[in-house]
Amino acid sequence: MSHIAEVNLLVQDLNVLQRACRRLGLELVRGQQTYRWYGRSVGDYPLPVGFAKDELGTCEHAIRIPGNDQAYEIGIVTRRDGKPGYALLWDFYQGGYGLVERVGEQAERLQQMYALEVALGTAEQMNHCVVDQYQLADGSIELILAQQGV
Repeated sequence: MSHIAEVNLLVQDLNVLQRACRRLGLELVRGQQTYRWYGRSVGDYPLPVGFAKDELGTCEHAIRIPGNDQAYEIGIVTRRDGKPGYALLWDFYQGGYGLVERVGEQAERLQQMYALEVALGTAEQMNHCVVDQYQLADGSIELILAQQGV
């Protein structure tokens, strides 16, 4: 059975995505043209919007768990909705054989780490540094920033 879904994340910078992946013990493999999944759509789950059945499993880059040849992977593909950036496609059936453990049930951990890396990049551009970082009880991350050179 296949359960290909799109991660609810607008990826505009592969370098930021790569840093987010590292935080989760994942590897972004640039130029990988396929991603590991069930291997065929059996019609038990709707296709991601804008994608045809025969495009599933193909990508421009991929995210994988290093050293785990059984885990499914996340395919990184150019968006099909006219917006700039990339879409992330993955098969979460059977927990993606370890992938869900890393990224979350709906890839929320990957989304959070991407947002964190975007925030850190923005803070750096604004000449701020991270003074402290806290993981709150609800799982969210709080950053304490200070302006540098003041």
